Amino acid sequence: MDSSDAIYKGLKEAGIDFIVSVPCVNLTKLLNKIDEDPEITHVPVTREEEGIGICAGAYMGGKKAAIMMQNSGLGNSINALKSLTELYHFSLVMIMSHRGTEGEQICGQVPMGESTTLLLEAMGYPYIKPETPREAKEVVGNSWTATEESGKPFSVLLEIKYW
Repeated sequence: MDSSDAIYKGLKEAGIDFIVSVPCVNLTKLLNKIDEDPEITHVPVTREEEGIGICAGAYMGGKKAAIMMQNSGLGNSINALKSLTELYHFSLVMIMSHRGTEGEQICGQVPMGESTTLLLEAMGYPYIKPETPREAKEVVGNSWTATEESGKPFSVLLEIKYW
């Protein structure tokens, strides 16, 4: 099972049926699989905070929502996360391509890469960094339960070495 297949299978196991995404080269294969799945509604967006709002609406409509983005988008969406999902207790799964980690080729990605886990911890949001496709499938498969139990968005951080 490759890295993208693992995430996809985990999403299916979790019952995620609504996905918002912001483009990321590491997520391309996964997003193509999602586009081909008639059981998942996929809404591409241009800004992460826009995606958080759309996920909140989908959740209110009975969907199990997730957002897929680069970790750089976390910085763009902090206010929406804190004031919308947390205030109104919306469950949300965040699948993040964690750029700026070991093996990063673009130096501009490193500062946010180093800050991502610190930001999640400061917000009190649980996260996991799976290292193998097998582990990722299990983590993503349990992600909806994790967000419901914690009452906070749950993040899966996929570092460069994962891909």
